[in-house]
Amino acid sequence: MNDTTRIPAVEVTGVYGTLMKVGARRLLGKVPDSLGVMWHNRRVMMDLMAVGRKSEKWDVLDANLASLASMAAAASIGCSFCLDLHYFMSRNHRLDETKAREVPRWRESTVFTPIERRVMEYADAMCQTPVAVTDELSDALLAELGPAALLELNARVGLMNATARGNVALGIRSEHFSDACGLPPLPPVASQPQPSDVSRA
Repeated sequence: MNDTTRIPAVEVTGVYGTLMKVGARRLLGKVPDSLGVMWHNRRVMMDLMAVGRKSEKWDVLDANLASLASMAAAASIGCSFCLDLHYFMSRNHRLDETKAREVPRWRESTVFTPIERRVMEYADAMCQTPVAVTDELSDALLAELGPAALLELNARVGLMNATARGNVALGIRSEHFSDACGLPPLPPVASQPQPSDVSRA
């Protein structure tokens, strides 16, 4: 068990618990310690999972942009569990693994297109306190994506923001799922605040 979690993980038991563990092993190759943490309140766990499953069916925003936005939000908050898991899942989502690995340092990286950079800039800005989304950035994405996709982007980042902050607060950290890929995501690079990428695209 991961001894860094602030709520101790418990044994996941019962018929439903067995199904959960079988599903986790099939998907991830192991049962994450976070399952044992959330097992203390199964109703909360199942409701959060239900929201996550529903969000996976959203399909107006390009799937690659959606994945990059979620990873950028996780990196901005500093949720190593979310970032590691999303990198691991990038293979299932057919996301370019080179780009997935570079998300934590997207400002310095040269592998992203202008629209990808703007999407990640939006995700990062939404995760700031206070929220730092500018009219300029929002207008640019509205023109490029359309209102429906921009709303989806906003909702996906909002969900990741809540999930990532919750994991950090609970002490849930990376469980090295991406080690199975042989190419873990790069750590974030400390950098000074940059001018909006909209003006530099």
